[in-house]
This record gives sequence, structure tokens and C-alpha cells, in this order.
Amino acid sequence: MRHSHLPLAIAVVLATAATAPRAQQADKPATTTLDKVIVTGTHVRDRTVLDSPVPIDVLTPEDLRSAGAVNGELGQALATLLPSFNFPRQSNSGGSDHVRAAQLRGMSPDQVLVLVNGKRFHTSALVNTDTKIGRGTTPVDFNAIPISAIKRIEVLRDGAGAQYGSDAIAGVVNIILDDAPEGGEVDATYGAYHTHFRPGDRNITDGQSGYVSAKAGTKLGGDGFLRAGIEGNNREPTNRAGRDQIPSWENPSPANLALQGKRNYAAGDPRNENYSGWFNGELGLGDGVRGYAFGTYTRRRTVGDNYFRYPDSDANVPSIYPDGYRPESLGYNTDVNLTAGARTRAGEWDIDSSLTWGRNTFDYDLRDSVNVSLGEASPTHFDVGKYENSQGTANLDLSRTVGLGTQLFTLATGAEFRHEGFRTFAGDPASYAVGPVVGAPTGAQAGGGLTPQDTADLHRNVAAAYVDFAGDVTERFFADAAARYEHYNDFGGAWTGKLSGRYAFNDAIALRGAVSNNLRAPSLSQIGFESTSTGYGANGELVQGRVLSVNNPIARGLGATDLKAEKSRNFSLGLTARIGERFDTSLDIYRIDVDHRVTLSETIAPDGLEDLIAARFGVQGVQSVAFFTNAVDTRTRGAELVTNYRQPAYGGNLTLTATYSYNRTSIRKVRDTPAALAELGADAVLFGVEERNTLTDAAPRQRGSFTARWDHPSWLLLGRLTRQGATTRVFDFGDGFVPRQTYGARWQLDAEAEWHATDRFSLALGGQNITDQYPKRSIPDIAYAGNFPYDVISPIGTNGAYWYARARYAW
Repeated sequence: MRHSHLPLAIAVVLATAATAPRAQQADKPATTTLDKVIVTGTHVRDRTVLDSPVPIDVLTPEDLRSAGAVNGELGQALATLLPSFNFPRQSNSGGSDHVRAAQLRGMSPDQVLVLVNGKRFHTSALVNTDTKIGRGTTPVDFNAIPISAIKRIEVLRDGAGAQYGSDAIAGVVNIILDDAPEGGEVDATYGAYHTHFRPGDRNITDGQSGYVSAKAGTKLGGDGFLRAGIEGNNREPTNRAGRDQIPSWENPSPANLALQGKRNYAAGDPRNENYSGWFNGELGLGDGVRGYAFGTYTRRRTVGDNYFRYPDSDANVPSIYPDGYRPESLGYNTDVNLTAGARTRAGEWDIDSSLTWGRNTFDYDLRDSVNVSLGEASPTHFDVGKYENSQGTANLDLSRTVGLGTQLFTLATGAEFRHEGFRTFAGDPASYAVGPVVGAPTGAQAGGGLTPQDTADLHRNVAAAYVDFAGDVTERFFADAAARYEHYNDFGGAWTGKLSGRYAFNDAIALRGAVSNNLRAPSLSQIGFESTSTGYGANGELVQGRVLSVNNPIARGLGATDLKAEKSRNFSLGLTARIGERFDTSLDIYRIDVDHRVTLSETIAPDGLEDLIAARFGVQGVQSVAFFTNAVDTRTRGAELVTNYRQPAYGGNLTLTATYSYNRTSIRKVRDTPAALAELGADAVLFGVEERNTLTDAAPRQRGSFTARWDHPSWLLLGRLTRQGATTRVFDFGDGFVPRQTYGARWQLDAEAEWHATDRFSLALGGQNITDQYPKRSIPDIAYAGNFPYDVISPIGTNGAYWYARARYAW
């Protein structure tokens, strides 16, 4: 680096954090995201981010690369770049060790709709039940979409149910695939965590990850193209467990006490092996018809950790595990999504028709486990079940220009038919067997298998039609009105509507706003999902419990009822300003009211529940239950600020971006605990302090960042400083024991330097959380006898500093 660049480099590295970086290569004109034409949230073809009546973020491949995402994870890149996106790295969390859930605007993970090239993407098959953030939701698996396939991402931060249908309560993420007809790229990244782990006072290097991708494009038939690519990545696990002090409720036997001071647990990222492929193509078919097709495929194997079982405990067979054991969950996740369609023009109408099919399957295994009730005859490896979610969608979209007086408007209309399916398959008999050992826990430890009676095979059809009318009413006022009717064969029909507008006071300043109502029908998995797992119970002890579908006789006997659809009312108001070519800013405030919010109930484990279920329903060994419910109405208020400043500097372009987001969810109404449940005692609560905590303050309310990025023909230097907001964890262990802790805000510093050695080849070095920050240490009541010194809900994570190197060749 030349000496003249040194002051700037130091300033950039010490600068602070953000959303998408905005500058381009220095040999290209400097542009702002506000100038980019968008396709999300409007059918009008010339709207830009600046002209949009609702807030939209646009991310480019350069933004995604410089996010330094661990192991090429798309979800992690979005959490780094977007002001209102949260993607926690949860551990010892059952399904969340394998499929991570994301939040937008502090809402639930299943309240954001994901599109690929404007077409609805399916959700995962697995419901998050043993996690904190997103408990009870069925999220889209962002990491199932190859990050190298992306041309850009448009994130609409507003309710959009009238335009796109169910799930778009918090907003829409539209992932647009690479469509370059020529050229290609090879990208390889290697990284690892290197941290000083204070609870053990030692340095750790782990979580080694390797990522490689390749893609290329070719022309087809003159004006057509085919673009395709592959990805592979592998990540080793991390472990931030503390020294075991042996929980007070465990047997103080010599065999158990001999493990004191050792690291018996594991807390961190799971082992991950992932392979992906994708394609995107278009071809002229004659007579003005253009066919298109695109698709993604991902196969992933993950290994998650569960709680340690001590040698002398009811959860062990000493002859099999004389020193105790820690079960590991194995996830085999296969995801495929395919779309084919055609575009044409008939008279004044542009017509787009398409078919989309997507499926996610999740096979769940356990190893290093045991079914204690089978005694010494128990296997140690179990198939505990398989989950499958499928979605087929047919779309017909039409649009045309309509003249009214001197103004031109865009009229769009269309219809959609969707078929959804959810199936579960039983585990092997040993995973759920009630063996001959009297009084021993039944089923595989850390997740009993699905029995044949637990399996589900659910299907439903959804039909919808919409109309959207938008345009410039006057020279300064743009308006958009949309309405949609959506009918579910299991929930009936509902209307949604949206009005949005933008008024430009002058060329620099504009006011924008929107009002809408939105719908989210409970997923089929929330209706039919059942599982068995082990978690915290009274006095912090491990308790075997079941998540029951609302159709299960046990759940019905405890007051479960058919689920209702969530309905929201969204309001937003914003101000945008652009001063010259160098400075732009936007400030948006919003409110989202959700009625009949779908959540899991509290973990219900009053005294006598196990005996009651055994006597009334003939099911043994159930110590706690939970089921889905519409017990609560919520209100979320928030504000988002995005500011960009760009300036030529030292032969390149310097871009400074500052962002701030705030959201707060409050409980508007809680429905009464059913009488059948209330009869079990004061500890039998449908919606209590733990679930209130999940919805209101387990996720950060605030996030601020500042990014400095300098683009030069030979260099890219980036510094990002992020203030990750505070989070709060509450446990209800029963008998009035309700420990609570707030984990304060933390500052995270990221940096990257990329050298463009030639026009085609570049090398980069970077780091995330390079000052090696951790959350506040957990109090003893939450740290589980010292085994979990840090809680996983803090967005700073529990892994410490991550460093990486990247090589890229493009042609």
C-alpha cells in the first residue's frame, strides 16, 4: 500500500457498521442505491428506491461478498447488511441447530415472505420447538439458497399481503438470480474462529470453514441465456461450553463428581457440510413468447449437540455409557425449488404465466444416545423421524398501461393457485419403544422418535386473485392501491388491501406512507407437527416432553382448539431526502398489530401431569407438553434510519453508510387459560412469562451501524462498526423460580481489505468481531452449573473473532 493511502486505510478500519455498502468500482460512475430500479413492491417498471412509497433495501453481489459471511451463509450476510434483520446462532436448540430462523423488524420468522425471481419460495419442513428466537415457527431456510447465485436482493420492509399473499406481514425478501449471458467466476474462502475464551482463560481456534463456488453463463439462441453454478462448503463445530460444576439436582455419586471441572457439554455452531447447485435461463420461443426457467438445489448434513447425561442418572444405562454421554442430533436436509414459465404480449397486456414446485425434506437421526427403558438391549443410533414440506404454485400475472387524462397508470391483475403438503414419517421402533425396564425414561434420549400414531399427512389448496393500480396522480404525488382475495380450503377466505403513496415536496425531499391489512394462515406443519425432546424443567432438571398437534387427543383434553389465521394491520410513514449526488437519507416509522398470533404454549409440566396422561390416554413417560395456540395479540412499533454519503477520495470512491433500527413488541391481549388446563394447578399456564419474553425482548430492540467503504481500481477497504442491541432471557422453572437476565448491548467491529491484482483476480483478508467481543456472562441460575457461560440469544454470538481469506477469479 502506498504511503498516501495509509491514513485512509486506518480511518476505514476504525470506522463503523451497516447495511449494504453503496459505492461502485472507481472506474465506474458512483451511484446510490436510491437510483436503482426495483421490481419488488410495485408493478410500475421505472420506480427506484428513492421513488418507492415504502422502504426497500437493495443488496448487490459485492455487498454480499464483503459481508464476510461465515461459510457462505446467505442468512448471516443479510444479518450483517440489513438494519432490521436478525439471524441468531442458537445452540443446543434441537431443530435450530440444523435450520436457523431469521427475523425482520422483530417479527416471527414465518411472518416474512421470501421470493426467488418474484416467485414464492417454500418454507422448511421442520418447526423450531426447542429454540428461543422463533419458537414454534416454520421458517424459510435462507441458507438453502446459494449465495453465489444472486444478482441482487430487494428487501421490502412493509406489509405486502395484498400484493404477494400470505406470510408478508413483516415484509418481503426478493432474491433475484444471476442472469449474465457470458463470463464466469470462481470464488474460494477459508476462515476460522480465533478467540480468547475468558471462562476457561485459554485461546481457542476452531470452526474452520471452507467455501468454494463456481458459475458461468452462455448465450442461447441469440438473445437467450443459461447461467448455472455450484457451491460446496464445510464447517467444523465450535465449542464454548464452560467447566462443569455438576448440577445440584444430579446424584452426587463418585462417578458423577469425577466429571467436575471437565467440559462435558458442547455449546456452539454445529458441524455443517453443504452442497448446492442452481441455474437460471431464458430463451425466445417464437411469436413473441419467451420461456424461462430457474431452480436451486441444496443438500446439507449437520451435527448438533444436546445436553450431557451423567453416569449415575435415570437417563443412562451404565453398562453402555460408564462415563456418561452427550447425544448428537444428525440432520439430513434436502431442498429443491424449480420454476418454469413464459412471458408474452397480447394486445396491450404483458402476460407472465409460471409453475413453481418446491420441497424440503428433513431426516432426523440421533447418535450416542440410548433408550433407557430397553436397558442393555438398546441401540445407540436412532432414526427418530422424517419431515417433508412441499408446495406447488401456478401463477398468471397480467399488466398494462392505462391512460387517465394526461397521466399514465399501471394496471396489474392476476391469479394464483397453490397446493401445500406436509408429511411426517415414523422413526424406527427403538426410538419410541416402551421397554421392559420399569420406571425408566422411554424413547431415545434427546428426542424420542415419532410413533406411527404421531405421523401427519396434511394437504390444502389456496386460490387467490389480485388487482393493483398505480401511477403518478400528479407530477408530485404517486399512489398505489392493491387488493387481494385469498381462499384456503381449511381456513376460508379473506380480503387484504394496501394503500401506499409518495408525495415529493421538491426534487430533494419526499413524504411516503402506507396502510395495509395482511394475513398469515398457520402452516400445515404447525397444525400437524409432533415431536419429543428433552429440555429444562422444574428446578432446572432435564424433562422429557412432547410438542403435540392441536388435533392430538392429549392436547384436546388440555384445552387445545383449532388454529385461526393471523391477521395484521400495518401502518408506516417515512421521509426521504436527497441532497445533490452525494447524500441521501430515509427515516421510516411503523406499527404492526397482529391478532390471533400463532405461538407455542408454555411448556406445561405441573405435578401429576405424567400420571394423568398415562391414566387418561395410556401414554407413558410424558413429563411436559406444549401445543400451538392463538393465545395472544401483539403490537410492534419501530423506526428505521438509513443514511449514505459518497465522496471521491484518493483516486477512488468513499462511501459512508449509517443505519439505525428500533422495534418494540408489546402484548395487547392474552386469552384465558382453558379450564381443562387450569384445573391442573397454577403452573399450568397457556401463555406465560417465557413466551412473553420470546415475543417481546428476547430479540434485540435496537441495532445501529456505520460503514466506511473505499473502492479503488486496485483496492477495496471496508470497516464496519455495529452496535448489537440488548436482549433479555427469562426462564420459568416452576415453583416461583423465574431467573431473568438482560444481556447488554455490544459493539462489533468488522473489516476487510481486498486487492485487485488484475482485472480478473483478487485476494481479500477480513474479519468479523475482530475485537473478540462476547455477551455478558450468564448468572449462575441461567449458566446451568457453569456449562453455558454465555447465552445464545445475543446477536454478537458466542464464538468470538472470525478471520477469513478469499480468492476470486472472474472472466
